[in-house]
Amino acid sequence: MKNDELFARARKLIPGGVNSPVRAFGAVGGTPVFFARAAGAHLWDVEGKRYVDYVGSWGPMVAGHSHPAVVAAVQAAAANALSYGAPTQAEVELAETLCRLVPSLESVRLVSSGTEATMTAIRLARGFTGRSTIVKFEGCYHGHADALLVKAGSGALTFGNPSSAGVPAEVVAHTAVLSYNDVAGVKAFFAKNGKSVAAIIVEPVAGNMNLVLPASGFLETLREECTRHGALLILDEVMTGFRVALGGAQARFGIKPDLTTLGKVIGGGLPVGALGGRREIMDKLAPLGPVYQAGTLSGNPVAVAAGLATLRLVEQSGFQERIEGTTRLLVEGLVAEAKKAGVAFSAQSIGSMFGVYFRTAPPKDFAEVMQCDKARFNRFFHAMLERGVYLAPSAYEAGFVSAAHGSAEIDATLAAARGAFAT
Repeated sequence: MKNDELFARARKLIPGGVNSPVRAFGAVGGTPVFFARAAGAHLWDVEGKRYVDYVGSWGPMVAGHSHPAVVAAVQAAAANALSYGAPTQAEVELAETLCRLVPSLESVRLVSSGTEATMTAIRLARGFTGRSTIVKFEGCYHGHADALLVKAGSGALTFGNPSSAGVPAEVVAHTAVLSYNDVAGVKAFFAKNGKSVAAIIVEPVAGNMNLVLPASGFLETLREECTRHGALLILDEVMTGFRVALGGAQARFGIKPDLTTLGKVIGGGLPVGALGGRREIMDKLAPLGPVYQAGTLSGNPVAVAAGLATLRLVEQSGFQERIEGTTRLLVEGLVAEAKKAGVAFSAQSIGSMFGVYFRTAPPKDFAEVMQCDKARFNRFFHAMLERGVYLAPSAYEAGFVSAAHGSAEIDATLAAARGAFAT
């Protein structure tokens, strides 16, 4: 079977031929790759071509694809049951592991996706504070819940407009959109509206407008303003959790949120999400409190087994240091190759996440991300794909390195980039 044949079949029955929009290659053009197998740092498509993978299922595969320990854990769990819809020992163990590793977690609720985790965190923040306004930042993505599908309006301090059809304006009327890394803007907004704010939700390291690092003082300001005005700080660590540090971005930057959302790595490639934080807040969730949340497959035993096995690997001594070093070598090598080719290019990394930008310096906010040369990225993407390197099919997504990436994969990637920068 060929990729183009499968795509033609898929488009007859699946909207756009894909089950998640970015997979359609709409941002870069061309036919999406249909994969048949994955192992370690590599993917194989249905035509048998092998790729070095820097998408990692959009972040979960921190240990590499099909790690034997994770596969064995999944097989053992599946042999007992695929689902109970009832409590299990393993979900207690996963909750204990998360609370031990992530500094701010005193209590955790498992769900089935990152979107479900952030949606619940927003509801919980509103229920706990009795307030309505939610603050988010332009370019940060927190899943496809209605209240979070918001784009900025025309002012520097603005309440957002729906960024998707089907989301009534009334639903996002209480969602304010500010500029990422704009400390002055945050302070000004809280000075005017602080008493109505239930929570700020933020990616502590943005990964959904490409990789954008928090400026010095930005996260600290969010914590200070929330504390001063009685609002909650929600760190969306669905992407950064166990990627930028063992305890997440909050451990790396020394920021203690009131609530944290997690996903990706904690499921080891299977659908798991979680929200957690201060016990007094979490106790407002049903069945203890008045904020309702439920899920038939929450704490699914097979997914929890994959997550536990993955976290055991992530906890091993030297794991984070090795993967961060590999990521740094990749980024430094790409910058060096671009310089040789005379291409306006920059790149940066934190932990095992990285960003590449066709501009002379890494962006600091959404506006600067939009200044990147998108057409140049698209050419680079396809040139790398032809040479066996699979990057995210969008100029606005972070990349991921796994523990399975080694010197051979980095060397192959830089050799491919040498040719791709010349296109």
